[in-house]
Amino acid sequence: MVLSWLHIAIMLFLILGVLFAGVPLLSSTLLAPKARGGDLGMSYECGIAPQGNARGKFGVSYYVYALIFLAFDVDVLYLFPVAVQYRLTVGWSAFFEVLLFLFFLGLAVVYFWAKGVFTWPRKIRL
Repeated sequence: MVLSWLHIAIMLFLILGVLFAGVPLLSSTLLAPKARGGDLGMSYECGIAPQGNARGKFGVSYYVYALIFLAFDVDVLYLFPVAVQYRLTVGWSAFFEVLLFLFFLGLAVVYFWAKGVFTWPRKIRL
């Protein structure tokens, strides 16, 4: 294999990228203070001492709602470029592709609804 300038540049950027990410990690490990205990183990609440059990656990339903929101939010983001380019399409193919995408998105909503994810007080069984 013959090394061209492109290969050398790619290897150089790879090495520089690894160094760019690795040097701060290594230096923070070596230079960070090693003290433990005291206020370092407390949770941070805007500089105020935490009241009660600040490390209390949240129910899994909060996380499931957040993940579902992110999933549907990303799906809606796919619709924006389609809407922008839709006027440039010819025929009905783009319309049916968007309709198919929305069908599967609606199918996901029906599935989550059947699983009881959208009802707050019940336990979620995934």
